Amino acid sequence: MGAYAQLLATTRGGVAEAPAVPLPTELELQALWFAGAFGREFTDSDGRSVRIVQFGEWNRGAGPDFLHGAVEIDGETHTGAIELDTEPADWEAHGHGADPAFNGVVLHVVFRDSPVTSFTRTSEHRAVPRVRLSAEALEAVLQLPVREVAIARPGRCVHPLAGLSESSVQALLRQAAEHRAALKTRRFLHTTDAHGRDAALFQSVAESLGYRANALPMRLLAQRMPLAALKENTEAIPALLFGVAGFLSPDLHEKAPPDTRDYLRNLWDTWWKHRDRWESRQPLPWKMHGQRPANHPHRRVAALAALAANWPAFRQRALGRPFDPKKVMTFLAELNDPFWTHRHTLSSRASDRPVALFGKSQAIEFVANHAAPLALHEDPEFGWDELRKLPAGAKNEKVRRCAIRLFGSEETAGPWLRKAAHHQALLQIYHDFCLEDVTDCHNCPFPEQLSQWDHPEN
Repeated sequence: MGAYAQLLATTRGGVAEAPAVPLPTELELQALWFAGAFGREFTDSDGRSVRIVQFGEWNRGAGPDFLHGAVEIDGETHTGAIELDTEPADWEAHGHGADPAFNGVVLHVVFRDSPVTSFTRTSEHRAVPRVRLSAEALEAVLQLPVREVAIARPGRCVHPLAGLSESSVQALLRQAAEHRAALKTRRFLHTTDAHGRDAALFQSVAESLGYRANALPMRLLAQRMPLAALKENTEAIPALLFGVAGFLSPDLHEKAPPDTRDYLRNLWDTWWKHRDRWESRQPLPWKMHGQRPANHPHRRVAALAALAANWPAFRQRALGRPFDPKKVMTFLAELNDPFWTHRHTLSSRASDRPVALFGKSQAIEFVANHAAPLALHEDPEFGWDELRKLPAGAKNEKVRRCAIRLFGSEETAGPWLRKAAHHQALLQIYHDFCLEDVTDCHNCPFPEQLSQWDHPEN
């Protein structure tokens, strides 16, 4: 366990208690489950060992959440559907017990207890094995702080941090960044175990492309339209992704500017051939408003399509060893598409100035959040010194707030805002302490720990 992880474990009991954080939406829980975030090994309500052999595939119509799964219970394999609910009582509350569509369910997964005793039985009166995720498992995966925002003002950390040597601050940030990298690597490896290395990378880059507002729908898109299927229909990649995203309609080309109509008509003509197989009745939760034009979801899907079309080259750079961040960022910066270089949406007019399909800042974010943490874990030639060379991308609001709370101002924090690794460290500290304390810094244990920090290595 690293020094930062030890510090975190030591102070966990000192952070002021607050009401339990509510679970995220059921759709987000489904995405995490399907990504393998909770692992494969469980124990059901009867004490039997449960192992997920195959997570199946998303159900695109009515009925259970995932179809064609395989579950091993006490050594015996059962094939069928997997249903996820927030709590046990939802099985009956949602009418599953009377719905023949749920007769093929082989596992019911829930995330908390119901206030009353509830049973999981099909319309044929067959008991369905139930797995309840433990509070510890949920906490480890969700990593949800007790609040979303900490006020951007100097905190009690300013004084003890100012008293530390530069090498001690460097050591603190290194430990926090490496702790964050380990958490991200664990998540990537869980998805790799569930679906393979390519699928894990595809879901990771999709999430990165979504930015904060659309990270979930982009990950869901990568799960519902898996890379393996795209590889079998390379000429249809853009149409499949835009279709599954819910962005295509038969009359879209008629409403668009003349110079986009052929492109849109071709997308639709391709999509309708695959529509019955891939279209879902459950729309993706896109956030269309409040986004910069270059970050519009249409452009993010276009970038994902371009990556899928050039997958071997991208995979070699992102997962190849020795890992070279510059090669990844150069590849992403040069990613191009004749249609999207001058457009912000499917039906917008062409812009005079070209727009990067995968911007520099977003390329840095992908490397810092996904590719580099994995390389730290796997590549003996890529260590902290190499990671520290990666320049920082744009300062997001969380980085700014943490810089002010820890150092007093962005100006004072300036030396620690120039590298991507330091951004990662600040984000982790902000998450672990600023967002976990509900006393507005007064009772947070982090300042006292800083005064005892004695790890000068850099």
